[in-house]
Amino acid sequence: MAFGAVTEAVSIEAYLSGSWEPAAEYVDGVIEARPMGEREHAAWQKAILQWFLPREGQWRACALPELRVQVAPRRFRVPDVAVLDTAQPYEAVVTHPPVAVFEILSPEDTFTRLLRKLEDYAAMGITHIWVIDPDGPRYFRYADGALAAAGEFGAPGDAMHFRLDQIAQLVPRP
Repeated sequence: MAFGAVTEAVSIEAYLSGSWEPAAEYVDGVIEARPMGEREHAAWQKAILQWFLPREGQWRACALPELRVQVAPRRFRVPDVAVLDTAQPYEAVVTHPPVAVFEILSPEDTFTRLLRKLEDYAAMGITHIWVIDPDGPRYFRYADGALAAAGEFGAPGDAMHFRLDQIAQLVPRP
């Protein structure tokens, strides 16, 4: 179902049974349209997926684009890429905290809306919350209520440890 901003109350059942183009989020009874990504946005999604794919077995992680994640009883977010722990049970709509989420900025994103979304991820217990500005590229990690420039995923010695510049190398340049 194509739509603009839906402002009237919608039930969770209607949200989950609907087909929203582009993938929409559900926040306290309201459907929120997500900004449409452009080519650079899609290229970053593809690069993140390509980065994780050959490491899935080693890291017991699966990266998926635009997956519904129930961050709270009446809130469903759709990160650009979610990295799931494959030891968790399969869920059509994810209710266990992903290992990581990546949000790639689009020209239509607003800082206020982005922060609300990041706060929801943190409240769910997601450890690695990343924001990528494809214009830089620049990378930011959200932790302890703050967004800070960072470029290293994990810490030395962690199973999942890499520099985000390694993913950037997979993004085609014009």
